[in-house]
Amino acid sequence: MALSIETIRMILTGIVILVVFYSIIIHELSHAVVSNWLGDDTAKRAGRMSLNPFKHIDLFGTVILPLLMYFTAGVIWGYAKPVPLNPYNYKNIKQGIGLSALAGPASNILIAIVFALFYHLSPGNQLLAYICQMVVFFNLLLAFFNLIPIPPLDGSKVLGMILPDEAYWRWMAQERMGMYVIFGVLIVSRLLGLNIIGRIILPPIMLGMNLLGVALP
Repeated sequence: MALSIETIRMILTGIVILVVFYSIIIHELSHAVVSNWLGDDTAKRAGRMSLNPFKHIDLFGTVILPLLMYFTAGVIWGYAKPVPLNPYNYKNIKQGIGLSALAGPASNILIAIVFALFYHLSPGNQLLAYICQMVVFFNLLLAFFNLIPIPPLDGSKVLGMILPDEAYWRWMAQERMGMYVIFGVLIVSRLLGLNIIGRIILPPIMLGMNLLGVALP
């Protein structure tokens, strides 16, 4: 019995969601792995060097907030449980924090590259091509969104590696305020149709897809 187009679409969407979900888990795992390499085993001792999704899910940030954002502002945004670290275990605090933070977006770019290879190795397979296109797009979105240099996003810590010490600590102290700023920008953008975040991250996403030779679905 042939599957309906709607059923096929639902199956493909489910596969994409599953792969992207695990891309987020790998993002968090990468923070923990690199932090451990750099001398801080806090995340390892907390059980965060794991592909078990339940180790990384935050009840509010991963479940409640995305649902709240979707039903109030029409956008999905949330976060996983922050990876614990002790910066004083690093030989160089700013560098250790920055490199650990950079590992997350780097892992998403690596996943995008892997699925771009699958895309090119499966010419003529439209279903696999669609899955690869979506996975590449969403992983580049995760990477470049997190590289926005606003606390508490990873990009703020990467930027911190080149800031003078005094400016660095003042900048890192803005994590809670930064969360409110991001939250507010997403809501206002949606309500006013401004797509502020999209205007920032879509150009590098499109550049990345072009470099990887992956067309938009």
